[in-house]
Amino acid sequence: MGYLPAGIAFGVLAQVAGVPIWATIMLSVVLYAGAAQYACLPMLSAGLPIGNMATNIAAINLRHVFYGMPLLHSLPQNKIAKTYCLFALTDETFSVMTSLPQESRRSLILPISLFNQSWWVLAGAIGVMIGSTLSDMVPHLDFALVCLFAILAYEQFQSIKRYFPIGIAIVALLIASLFTSNWLLLVAIFICMLMILARGFWVQRGIKGDAHEQ
Repeated sequence: MGYLPAGIAFGVLAQVAGVPIWATIMLSVVLYAGAAQYACLPMLSAGLPIGNMATNIAAINLRHVFYGMPLLHSLPQNKIAKTYCLFALTDETFSVMTSLPQESRRSLILPISLFNQSWWVLAGAIGVMIGSTLSDMVPHLDFALVCLFAILAYEQFQSIKRYFPIGIAIVALLIASLFTSNWLLLVAIFICMLMILARGFWVQRGIKGDAHEQ
């Protein structure tokens, strides 16, 4: 349900940016990536080449590669359903799925993915119909997605109680802020990836060392 206000905000901002209704809906159907869709609006308004937009969107969505890893064993057996679930694995769907018991994930990942995208597409269409009226009444609508991320992160922490992701996010942001301001998000994501890989290598090495000693 959190997709309703975030999706409506996207639809309103798309309408204000002059994106046609059909293109707004197609972005939610074919691209379906909240942060990337928000970032796509100023690029579309500026008339940037498709190659530039694709590169930026790919960089923003690079984090989704890591989302699929913990859920590989929870994907449906059917190839079409599995492909769709990987496509629809957004931040919100990942947060919900990893908060569920392991034994119920496989049966729920497809309906949850479908419902989440359906809400997002519907909300975007509602936002387009509302138009700039809501944008004039409520400034900074693009912050709605950030609020949704914050709520999901808090709820996931309450469920899992893991401090490591919070720690690397803070450290990565601080390091990135020392080097850049224009590319802060991308640099921070890249640093997070390196730290996750380093931790995984260290943990795996420790497991092999313990097994060798035994």
